[in-house]
Order: sequence, then C-alpha cells, then structure tokens
Amino acid sequence: MSIRSRLRKLFRRPARPLVTVLRLSGVIGAGVGPMRGGLCMESTAESIERAFAPDELKAVALVINSPGGSPVQSALIGNRIRALSVEKKVPVVAFVEDVAASGGYWLACAADEIIADAGSVVGSIGVISAGFGFQDLIAKLGVERRVYTAGRNKAMLDPFRPEREEDVERLKSLQLEIHQNFIDWVKSRRGDKLRADDDTLFTGEFWTGKRGLDLGLVDALGDVRTVMRARYGEKVRLALVETRKPWLARRFGLSGSSLGAEVASAVVSAAGERSLWGRYGL
Repeated sequence: MSIRSRLRKLFRRPARPLVTVLRLSGVIGAGVGPMRGGLCMESTAESIERAFAPDELKAVALVINSPGGSPVQSALIGNRIRALSVEKKVPVVAFVEDVAASGGYWLACAADEIIADAGSVVGSIGVISAGFGFQDLIAKLGVERRVYTAGRNKAMLDPFRPEREEDVERLKSLQLEIHQNFIDWVKSRRGDKLRADDDTLFTGEFWTGKRGLDLGLVDALGDVRTVMRARYGEKVRLALVETRKPWLARRFGLSGSSLGAEVASAVVSAAGERSLWGRYGL
C-alpha cells in the first residue's frame, strides 16, 4: 500500500450510519396490473432484496400504509422480510403511517418493532369476505342462469343463484382457518408484548396507534426520521428503496382491446380498494 493510500485510509471520514427505508403502500393482492398499484410478492421481492443488500447496514425501516388484502400475499411478503432479517442479521423496524390494518398489520408484525403515529389505525386482526346476491335481479330481467359443473360444490356461492346454508358454513370454516393463522402469526411475533386477551385483540376490531400502544400492538409512537436519528445519530442516512410502480401498458404498448380490458379491470379493482380504505375513514 502506498503512502498516499495509507494517508487516505487514516484520515478517511467515518461512514454515516445507513438505514434503508422500504415503503409498503397499498392494498395487498396478487392481481397487480399495469394500471393498478398495490402490494404482492411479485411486485415487492426485488425491492425487499435491495433493502437488505448494503454492507454495514444498521437497520431496515418499513414504512407501512395498507388496509390489508390477500392473506397469502401478506404471508409471503412477511416471510421474505423475516428470512432476510435473520440471514443478514439486520433488525427491522416498522413505521405505521395512516393505517396498518388486517394484512397491513400482518406486514408490520414482520418487523422486530412496530412504531406508529398516535392517530394511525392498527389492528383489524380478522378475515372478511363480502359480495352481492343478484338472483332476484336477473329474475326481474327475465334472465335465466345456466351453470354446468363437474363437482357438486364447484359453483359454491355463485352470486346469481340463491345462497345455500351449507355453502356459507363452508366459507366460514375456511375463514376460521385463515383467522387462526393470522392469530398464530401475531402471537409468534409479538409474544409477551400483547397486553390484552384474545377476545379483545382478535375480534377484527381496530384502534388508533395510541390505543394500540396500550394493547401491545405497537411498541412506541413516532415517525421514521425522528426515531432513526435519535437511535443512530443526526447524521444517519435514510436511503429510500423504491418499489416497482405500476406502468401504463408499457407506454401504451398494449393493443386497443387489451388496454380496454385493463382499464375496465382497473376500474373494478379501484372500487374494491376504495371500500377497503373506506373502512378506516380514509
């Protein structure tokens, strides 16, 4: 090593502490298309990897703003975050913005700590399924519904046929299984931090961040910049890791018919997403 190199090494300024910031915003679901935002394993896998990639990383901060969605995609994303945290030996801190409810709270539980704003919405540890029944409408319109299946329950809960009690019971049994998975995940991640019984926490109810602190659903109140600077110093570097954003048909690369179908699908999807956000007054 030359004298110049030795001097540079000797007088080199110490590196600023680095914290990567990964934003997880939107409804969680597998159907993320070119005109729709949202979260799924496909859209977040690369950004999660990049969040854990830097050397000498102090922590990964998850900034969460999600009303929930698919339990499967929530689990896939949460498991990937946990696996990399253990592999890289890097702590993860979740920061709740407006809402981390249902699947959004599932994502928050992937972190070692959960920090929320006092007015954030947290919780909603439950499972919901909603739809409409159109059998009376099509009868008034004089429309005959024709369904042909191989398998007695293949057309279960068809919205254009009268609801059957056995179908509802089957759906409820599935919901109970998924709900129990959710409960097990929260208990495994939060452990003794939870300060309320199951009848309070796991009913699907949601609370403000301030009340969530009392219940043990969150660990502290604050925001990512304030907390990270207090923890790692004023010179901490917060590096935002961008998630993949929706693209508009690859700069209109879809055919007219494909683009029209995507627009129609996006409109229907947006209505469903609007109802999810609306549950929390957002």
